[in-house]
Amino acid sequence: MKTRTYEMTHYELAEIGIRAAAWLIDGTILFFIESALFFGARETGLGLGFMVGLAYTWYFLTRHNGQTPGKVLMKIRVIKTDGSPISDSDAVLRYIGSLINYIGCIGWLWSLIDDNRQGWHDKLAQTYVVKNE
Repeated sequence: MKTRTYEMTHYELAEIGIRAAAWLIDGTILFFIESALFFGARETGLGLGFMVGLAYTWYFLTRHNGQTPGKVLMKIRVIKTDGSPISDSDAVLRYIGSLINYIGCIGWLWSLIDDNRQGWHDKLAQTYVVKNE
């Protein structure tokens, strides 16, 4: 259990298992949303999937205290490394970084050995996933 300190505020980093559970919840929600949209728009599949995932990530991380529905259920949230909320551009960078993580899963696996439990998407956007107090 690691704790990072920023300007008199303490944050406890979220465990990898809890982060994975939140990812599965959000992935399931996105699967159903994208499946419904693809049913009517088969020709635009990849582009539409990218845009839906981006909009979902951006909206929830920037408008809901750094929490997607999966993160709410798992009681975790995303913050900047300085403890501040993430911005619109941070959310976009983090989403693009998460897509890069899929290349051989190395970016996701990196969080298992990183002292700050950061995947490549976290490093790119300078974010941490912390327990929501």
